[in-house]
Amino acid sequence: MTEAQPGADALEAVITGMRAQEEELGSRVHADVADHVPSYRAVPLELLDEVWARHFARTLEVLRDGRVPASQEIDEAEVAHDRVARGVSLGDGLRAFRRALGAIRDLFIAEATRHGLDPLVVVDRTRALWELADAESLQIASVHREAEVSAALFDAHRRAAFLRGLLFGTLSAAEIHSGAAIYGLDPSRAYHAIRARSSTDSDAERLERLERPLDALCRAHGRTAMVAVVDDAVAGVVEARPAPGELAVTAGLGPATALGQVHRSFRTAGRLLDAARAYGLRGVYELGDLSWRVAVASEPELAELLLDQYLRPLAAEGEFGALIEESVRSYLESGRHIGAVAQSLHVHVNTVRYRLRRYEELTGASLEEPDTLIEISWALAARALRPARSSPSPRDALD
Repeated sequence: MTEAQPGADALEAVITGMRAQEEELGSRVHADVADHVPSYRAVPLELLDEVWARHFARTLEVLRDGRVPASQEIDEAEVAHDRVARGVSLGDGLRAFRRALGAIRDLFIAEATRHGLDPLVVVDRTRALWELADAESLQIASVHREAEVSAALFDAHRRAAFLRGLLFGTLSAAEIHSGAAIYGLDPSRAYHAIRARSSTDSDAERLERLERPLDALCRAHGRTAMVAVVDDAVAGVVEARPAPGELAVTAGLGPATALGQVHRSFRTAGRLLDAARAYGLRGVYELGDLSWRVAVASEPELAELLLDQYLRPLAAEGEFGALIEESVRSYLESGRHIGAVAQSLHVHVNTVRYRLRRYEELTGASLEEPDTLIEISWALAARALRPARSSPSPRDALD
């Protein structure tokens, strides 16, 4: 130990001795951090040197004055944003910072011992170093979390923009391939477009709650999928038809197609969703499930015409008119087997024959004409649209 010096001189000698070892200590700290915090290997050395120099200078000022800077005097925002962008977690960032500060503290104690610095000053300045560590750690944590949130929001917006472009057919082939690689889609596979809403009337909050469980269902059994809130629905691309189970969802599933053509599948999925919701259905529906009923929901003018011709004339009969309609519906659903209709409605076959004959009298329709049977089926399907009404309105027509 050298001969003790007056307090101020000894402290300045300590700081001078530390400054002389700044570069060497920085190299050791970089190597130590690289060994113990592997994520920091992604940070270029010149950036580490820049941060080290700034941090070392700030530490020497604290040792000289014994004053810890106020939080607004410490600006580590740029560093935190850089580390987030390079995949360095908050925990790794704090570990690296504390290892660096620990090395500076050890150097200070060694130099203080060598120059005979007053032990009370050593204790005071060591306390100041840890106060500095606390202040910087708090700011690093705060800024790091803000940066992580910003990065997550940016990624979510970018992901949603890619999915929207995919579903609306606005992406080039190159954009589709690059986006598929980023988000884990396989351009060589066929995907279904899906468009879903809560089985209840959806609002934005319900859509947010639906997104995650639907995504999990679509990814079940190792299948790939990508869904997000798109306008008024949760939409995306899925490798296979999901089984909704207890999830309160109504969804349309378009046909499987290449990613570059999935916008066509999306249009079909939208029509299927609207039709399924119009009929008050729950679950995931493909075109084969709803068949021509999709067109009923999307052709309100035609539905009005057929309702006027085949069902509204029954209203004049009151309750008996409702029985006639029920019998006609059962007649068509049973494949035109009068006996089956009588059994299902618990009436005599002659009662069924009378109701069907009365239907023909009231509407002028023939239950023997194939085209007429199709039109009656259309009118009955239009009657079943939700909410209960005589026909769908133009407002409910598909986009």
